[in-house]
Amino acid sequence: MDSSYKDDEIMTISEVAEYLKISEVTTYKFVQEGKIQGFKIGRHWRVKSSDLKEFIEKQKRGEGL
Repeated sequence: MDSSYKDDEIMTISEVAEYLKISEVTTYKFVQEGKIQGFKIGRHWRVKSSDLKEFIEKQKRGEGL
């Protein structure tokens, strides 16, 4: 991840989608299915940047989707 996101930073679905250069719909689906670790605050999903970093590393190792 780039240095603008710290490991403990909380990101919105929109921010995650923008970072990964994928649609918000796809990002939402990945989070709901547990492919990207996330949590809900009220009705809204959030992702820790450290969990996103872990997801990216798994993709690089071929452990992904």
